[in-house]
Amino acid sequence: MHNTPPDDPGALAAFLREELSKIEAALIAVGEGQLDLTTVAPTKPREGMIRLADGTLWNPGSGSGFYGYRAGAWRFLG
Repeated sequence: MHNTPPDDPGALAAFLREELSKIEAALIAVGEGQLDLTTVAPTKPREGMIRLADGTLWNPGSGSGFYGYRAGAWRFLG
């Protein structure tokens, strides 16, 4: 999601605080190992990626579950 900075310089500080708060929350979630349900395959998968596929809108092969990207393909992890 992309948020456009405000045109009003006086509103910039509040905008930056909000955006940094969102970044902080995302980093905490990643650090805790949280994976959001994915409904679309990543456009540029990279070796070592892990995703939680919904199994309906995005089914990498074995339905809903955890998948890892390895050797050019999504592998079902469970």
